[in-house]
Amino acid sequence: MTEIQAFAREFLRDPFNVAALFPSLGPLCRQAAAPLPETGDPVVLDLGAGTGQVTDVIQERLGGRGRHIAVEFNPRMAAVLQERHPKVEVICDDANAVVERLLAEGVRTDLTVSGLPWPVTSPKDRTIFRPLARLAAPGGAVTQLAHAWIRFFPAAKQVQRNLETHFEEVVVTRTVMANIPPAVVYVARRPRT
Repeated sequence: MTEIQAFAREFLRDPFNVAALFPSLGPLCRQAAAPLPETGDPVVLDLGAGTGQVTDVIQERLGGRGRHIAVEFNPRMAAVLQERHPKVEVICDDANAVVERLLAEGVRTDLTVSGLPWPVTSPKDRTIFRPLARLAAPGGAVTQLAHAWIRFFPAAKQVQRNLETHFEEVVVTRTVMANIPPAVVYVARRPRT
């Protein structure tokens, strides 16, 4: 079974916790990881890491620097991710729980890349963007992947409002047509205190 087939199978098993039918492709992953600092030892949080497409790009850009934490709720996908990236801290758990633990430990992230689905990002009163804003280091960024064709659904609009509530700057990238399906990346900076 190919990785794409395995990913699609997991989506069909649990579409509310697996955000996409297919894994993100290289151009979208590079767009999501673009705010990663080129120097120093950045801390990167990779939420909804799936089987590791964004993780691949982050690891390439880090080149052995910093700390990379990848969170995947699905145990089968997390196992694939850990096998592909033994040097990455792979955590198989709920993203909210992991973010709260990192906050309690005093961790600050230079970049959080989120491929999390709507049930985690769209609820106004319990969106994950509130704690992610607290987790962001000065100058840090949060990126959220989203399929372009669903950007105008009410839940997707709420995701953008949630980002705008917790960050001063939210930019939506151009549509990455070289993804299946085409997608955009929300880039959020300057957390509101």
